[in-house]
Amino acid sequence: MTTLTQPAAPPIAWTEPVPGARLACADWFVAAQAIERGSIDLVYVDPPYNTGRVRTDRAGAFDDAWPTMDDYIDWLRVRLGVTIPLLRDTGSILLHLDARASHLARIVLDDLLGAECFVNHLIWSYGLGGSSARRFARKHDDILFYCIDPEKYWFEPPLVPATSRRLSGQMKKATDVLDIPAINNMAKERVGWPTQKPLALLDLLVRACCPEGGVVLDPCLGSGTTIVAAISASRDTIGVDRNAEAVKLASSRLFSLTGSP
Repeated sequence: MTTLTQPAAPPIAWTEPVPGARLACADWFVAAQAIERGSIDLVYVDPPYNTGRVRTDRAGAFDDAWPTMDDYIDWLRVRLGVTIPLLRDTGSILLHLDARASHLARIVLDDLLGAECFVNHLIWSYGLGGSSARRFARKHDDILFYCIDPEKYWFEPPLVPATSRRLSGQMKKATDVLDIPAINNMAKERVGWPTQKPLALLDLLVRACCPEGGVVLDPCLGSGTTIVAAISASRDTIGVDRNAEAVKLASSRLFSLTGSP
């Protein structure tokens, strides 16, 4: 009987554009298998959302369509399954999706980690975007926060400006609704990637969920905001994207941040 074997995954070509940052142009699934287990403190994933179209902007483009929602969730499940073992027992994962898939992804994470490892369902309220005559205007994304061990996971509550008159000028602990504006077309930090998230959002999440000196992994690198936030906050970081333009853009942002040649 002939035994069929899976071809070996191609080796990952890691680059280190600045100290503390490793980047690779590779598929999330392949790259996760090349990272040491138990070496990551925080995984932040902002994957494609299965919008059914090609997402484009001046800096890059990517295909964001699967045949069915089931196919998309299966794709997500397989990659989350090989990524979760990379986390330390004090580690956490943040999965950033929109309302069309977040409820399904929560079931996947409950299956992979256990419902007891659920920490928060965060709402990123961003304000920008269109409206519709057929539904309430969609003005938020969902970020699912899960931990590896409910008794051990690292967390430092972020502080945000208080909005009440009584606490005017003071800071308070952030709630599970993060009111942070999206990047508008004229924003200085805009780099032209179609799904770029604001640095203020990633800075808050990285500082809250990864200890200083820890390691942040973003396996869907996109515009590179996660790794910029990590390096700025004195965390090491690993970034992966199958799109070479995304990796190039992320490297460029790190060069600008550190003054590297």
